[in-house]
Amino acid sequence: MNAITPASAERLVRVPLGERAYDILIGPGLIARAGKEIAARLKGRRAAIITDEHVAPLYLDELLASLQGAGIQSSKLVLPAGEKTKSFEHLMAVCDAVLTARVERNDAVIALGGGVIGDLSGFAAGIVRRGVRFVQVPTSLLSQVDSSVGGKTGINTHHGKNLIGVFHQPDLVLADTDVLNSLSEREFRAGYAEVAKYGLIDKPDFFAWLEANWKEVFSGGAARIEAIAASCQAKSDVVVADERENGPRALLNLGHTFGHALEAATAYDSRRLVHGEGVSIGMVLAHEFSSRLNLASPHDAKRVETHLKAVGLPTRMGDIPGELPPAEVLMDAIAQDKKVKSGKLTFILTRGIGQSFAADDVPASEVLSFLREKHP
Repeated sequence: MNAITPASAERLVRVPLGERAYDILIGPGLIARAGKEIAARLKGRRAAIITDEHVAPLYLDELLASLQGAGIQSSKLVLPAGEKTKSFEHLMAVCDAVLTARVERNDAVIALGGGVIGDLSGFAAGIVRRGVRFVQVPTSLLSQVDSSVGGKTGINTHHGKNLIGVFHQPDLVLADTDVLNSLSEREFRAGYAEVAKYGLIDKPDFFAWLEANWKEVFSGGAARIEAIAASCQAKSDVVVADERENGPRALLNLGHTFGHALEAATAYDSRRLVHGEGVSIGMVLAHEFSSRLNLASPHDAKRVETHLKAVGLPTRMGDIPGELPPAEVLMDAIAQDKKVKSGKLTFILTRGIGQSFAADDVPASEVLSFLREKHP
């Protein structure tokens, strides 16, 4: 793990995907510079900004002014906040707004918001005119370290989360670390779950660094920038090796199969559970399930739980407010998950901290028995 850089340092992570390569800029004040950074990279001079009603009052005017200063003509669409916005209805609204703004292939759709806005806007950018330019301006920790990088876009349906979408890489990611100061503690913690995930996948030194430095990551400054940059570099490495999730990229789903099932079980109600919280519980369950299968030591599962609990994240199904449906219903959601291949269950399991792997053909009976055991 690198030494902590000066607090004022800006970091650049390059995602080297040939002709579709792009930069991730990480640091303070990037929204104010967005117009300059976009104009330096894209030929088009039109942009459609997609944001939500929580983010718009905080950062939309600053982004509009920055684009105007760089000679980029822009429109805006402000959507309701929350996971339920990732729907066909709002996808149609975004596509209509992009077309109304006369955005052409060299112009850009700009996602100003968290993972919901990024996923939805990226999907629209991928299908309008069979693909227009796309810029991510992520405003949550979760979106800065995970969903804004890698080109996975999509919407939810009653069948499950992110089951309809396309791969559409951004042309630029501007991760303005100043915006994280406006997040609630709960939102920041939820994003931190994805940061911890990178250590648990294959970077045990990074996980140990987080155990020692998480308080500084939460308080801001150099440690926060370092953690975001390390996370983006980790995701870039995986995406470059396996852009369309045919192999190693599946490891990024550590904790997500269980987590997505829990999100579906709560009807994506953010008052009960947000994505990062589901991932936190899911990562603990993945380590415990690995221990149950005699793949890993129970001490590793306990270490994961201890760290996530220390930062204030939920680690048990019983931590979710309200009643959960029976284990059989959770099992149905897992069976619908997009990580199922030919009807066989695929889980990301682990042999220890930083030793995750994809396990094919996990017995459904074992999973159901485990869910019954862990059900509150």
